[in-house]
Amino acid sequence: MEEEKASNTTATNEECCKDNCCSENYKKYKHGNANGGGAIYGLGFIGAAIYFIGHAATFGLGILGFLKAIVWPAFVIYKLLEFFHL
Repeated sequence: MEEEKASNTTATNEECCKDNCCSENYKKYKHGNANGGGAIYGLGFIGAAIYFIGHAATFGLGILGFLKAIVWPAFVIYKLLEFFHL
């Protein structure tokens, strides 16, 4: 009985959202989003901004540090690929 109940709650969006997505179907199929990556990126952004701006000697380098803080994941991926020779 438990397995049948669990399998009923895993439906596709097409099955669930035929008529009215935010009515009883919403409660039945439990639309949720697992978007925890934004929090990790946000904390990384704050840390990178503090680091880069804190090490800036001029206002212009502070602005450059802020821009670097926005794109820090690209630097990390580039260095990882360079390290692994990919």
